[in-house]
Amino acid sequence: MSKVSVLVVDDASFIRDLVKKCLRNYFPGIRIEDAVNGKKAQAILAREAFDLVLCDWEMPEMSGLELLTWCREQDNLKTMPFVMVTSRGDKENVVQAIQAGVSGYVSKPFTNEQLLTKVKQALNKVGKLDTLMNSAPTKMNSAFGNDSLSALTGGKAAVIAPAAAPVNPFAKPVAAASAPAAAPSRGLLNSPPIKPPASSAAPTGGRGQGQLRLPNGIQQCVIKALSLKEALLVVKRTDTLPQVLDSAVLDLEQGDNAETARLNGYLHAIVAHEQKPDSEWLQLTFRFVDQDAQKLDYISRLIARGTAQKHFVPGA
Repeated sequence: MSKVSVLVVDDASFIRDLVKKCLRNYFPGIRIEDAVNGKKAQAILAREAFDLVLCDWEMPEMSGLELLTWCREQDNLKTMPFVMVTSRGDKENVVQAIQAGVSGYVSKPFTNEQLLTKVKQALNKVGKLDTLMNSAPTKMNSAFGNDSLSALTGGKAAVIAPAAAPVNPFAKPVAAASAPAAAPSRGLLNSPPIKPPASSAAPTGGRGQGQLRLPNGIQQCVIKALSLKEALLVVKRTDTLPQVLDSAVLDLEQGDNAETARLNGYLHAIVAHEQKPDSEWLQLTFRFVDQDAQKLDYISRLIARGTAQKHFVPGA
């Protein structure tokens, strides 16, 4: 019996590794290839057949939408399942993808279950799901963060201290990164402001605001500092704590035209913002994974406009 084959296309190696790990954990008999952008994927699809393509939208050289359009113009690829995996979840983008012939849509950040559901639906429509399920699926790895960490470190011992912390990093007092002060100002960005209760200690040094999309929900955030590699964010603590290595999307809006950038990444570190174990505010280090030149240029312009603090060291 031939294996079911999947092509994963994304310019961020972290996202490609997460998708591949998820599929291989659940479908051990699956064959997976990957490509760093639409142009590379086009060359691969021209020489070999695949049962499914999982593709990002925003990529250098050739976007996911351009690749999808090209596929639907090829006689042998017109009916091939093509699922868009992207942070572009706006209605107009979904409609545009549907009009181009997309088979399914997965919004970033996604859970393993959401990704697997779309994969099963796409393969079932072309009669390939039974073939895939016959390869005796193994139990899903509940500690998926460990797989993510392995992907990041190449299987070597982790050097990220927060990754070794317990699931709840607030069981004991955690040193705060900065002292509490007055509520953050609205700053340069147009996202709705965080409004902490008068009795709470609000984060300090906010340089702007944005929206952080996590697998378990959406949170408004204060952007304390920004570099080309990462952002230092402050969010209000909720009942569901974010986890180190959670994938996420940071939405930023700026300017009179409400220019929006959706930055893909993961949570590199999480600490309490205040010097007490029941801190109402969390400080997150959000690492970017996009290699898109347009997004890097957008971040550069934000930094140039004074969004970043001078003392923030990239990669620190």
